[in-house]
Amino acid sequence: MKSHFTRWLPAIAKTTHRRTVLSVAGVVALGGLALAPAAYADPLTGEPHPDAVAAIDLATGKDRVPQDADGPASTGGTVTPTEDARSDTAEPTEPTEPAESTTTSAEKPHIDRLIPYGVQGAQSRIPLDDAQLANARAIVETARETGVGERGAVIGVATALQESKLYNLGHLGAINDHDSQGLFQQRPSSGWGTPEQITDPEYASTAFFEALKGVGGWRQAPLTVAAQTVQVSAYPFAYAQWEEQAADIVQQVW
Repeated sequence: MKSHFTRWLPAIAKTTHRRTVLSVAGVVALGGLALAPAAYADPLTGEPHPDAVAAIDLATGKDRVPQDADGPASTGGTVTPTEDARSDTAEPTEPTEPAESTTTSAEKPHIDRLIPYGVQGAQSRIPLDDAQLANARAIVETARETGVGERGAVIGVATALQESKLYNLGHLGAINDHDSQGLFQQRPSSGWGTPEQITDPEYASTAFFEALKGVGGWRQAPLTVAAQTVQVSAYPFAYAQWEEQAADIVQQVW
């Protein structure tokens, strides 16, 4: 886990292909925020300092949009069963509607598969904007491609929530933690890849999941143990606080 200031102060965004990297330029633009990193909220509260919220808004160029777990998916789920009921009553000759609804619902992983052993300790939660959700979606897609599945996706998203709050951070200059960058705060000097590579969500996620697959028994291990074995953080138990929100995110975008 990196410093609170690094966690909550991404800078001006720039987009290249599928990725958005937040760099030190925004820190300069925000001036006084860099003078008081200690004022930022402890990650365990789940809420950023108000000035950090403004910094993120400036960095992304978008208003923050709270995560809505009951958004389009639940709306669609509500409409379809109603139509099915009407169809069963008035027009029993149309069996295709229920089949499509069942298939869509079955594709979303059950919470018992996402959190098979229960959460550990108090849980934190933050609102997510479009940039954060896009990065979460990239992590989940890579989890599917690398074969770590739903549980691996939860571990990946929880790790990125802790390391970067799901912002793809570029180098933050003097306030950077060594040379850590990207969603997982991976370090080029530790062999994770070049700065260009580790700030590509797909590459960074693949590197994380390939390392995770090398952890013996990671599927049965507590989330924070699996994440810490890959990340080697100074705060090994911090990942546990994001397991519940990570599961919600994976269920939403799977």
